[in-house]
Amino acid sequence: MKALCGLDLPDNPDLLVGLETSDDAGVYRLRDDLAIIQTVDFFTPVVDDPYSFGQIAAANAMSDVYAMGGRPLTAMNIICFPVKAMDITVLQEVLRGGLDKVKEAGAFAGGRSQRRG
Repeated sequence: MKALCGLDLPDNPDLLVGLETSDDAGVYRLRDDLAIIQTVDFFTPVVDDPYSFGQIAAANAMSDVYAMGGRPLTAMNIICFPVKAMDITVLQEVLRGGLDKVKEAGAFAGGRSQRRG
């Protein structure tokens, strides 16, 4: 929270959970009976198996949505991968693990990758 000190944080009555609470995710009201939950997670691998890591990463990100009382509907990947140093099949396995976990939750994956050196 120290990093946020002095910043002009947005103020909107539909922003139900913003930066001020350090919660698992942000919540924005779309209608009186509907809100959207947004979250993003990023961490280094905690296991050696790429497929398992993909599953863990997806489950961890979706758990933030569950923690806020929601259910995952869509998911996007954020991943840094050394394409020049590691075989692309490792990345494919991470993505496959994540996708399988997202499907298991009944959600859909979307987005587009940005490949860099």
